[in-house]
Amino acid sequence: MKLSPSIYTADFGRLGEQIRDAEAAGVDWIHLDIMDGHFVPNITFGPLIAAAVRRHTRLPCEAHLMMTEPERYFEAFKQAGVSRLIVHVETCPHLYSTIQQLRQMDLQVGITLNPLTPLSLIEEALPLVDLVLIMTVEPGFGGQKYIPASTQRIAAMRRMLDRIGSAAELEVDGGINIHTICEVRDAGASIAVVGSAVFNDKYSVAESVKMLRAAAQQCLADEADEVRASDE
Repeated sequence: MKLSPSIYTADFGRLGEQIRDAEAAGVDWIHLDIMDGHFVPNITFGPLIAAAVRRHTRLPCEAHLMMTEPERYFEAFKQAGVSRLIVHVETCPHLYSTIQQLRQMDLQVGITLNPLTPLSLIEEALPLVDLVLIMTVEPGFGGQKYIPASTQRIAAMRRMLDRIGSAAELEVDGGINIHTICEVRDAGASIAVVGSAVFNDKYSVAESVKMLRAAAQQCLADEADEVRASDE
């Protein structure tokens, strides 16, 4: 399973160092949580910080735009070096046009929706995107607990993507740690956004990433044991 650490919970006094540590530990993307204090009740950072992150890593960066009128900032984030922009269906009333705008800018397209927004609202857009993000907490704050009902939503979205033969990634964001990573992977997720499970005061970034990888691998081993036991 791919890992995309969110710098939201990183130590900004050592941001460059922590990003380099994450890259050295073998993560796959760097995730940027962009909050405007309007669509969500919090404010984070903008394109200037994204550009600073870009200078400290060779990994691709994705920006999750938790903001109203996100199209106003597409060009700024592209210039900052972001490879993929993820927009909320709730803030994009003309979603087809938004997707086409991102395509014309040669950016990867991600779409997402809040935990209680029906999946059907993005179903017709699925053939047009590179990634679907399922929020497994309410957007706006880090460190929240995984919403148990999210597992069914992940599985349902996996079925929707498989039904149309989509190669889009299925990403999950919120409350992902060593206790929940197997659950979301088994439900069909291919990328996990991880925040405090990687950037924390208890373990180094390398140790945290290793523990996440080990937890996912242990699930695979347990599943293999179950299959062998059922065949005997």
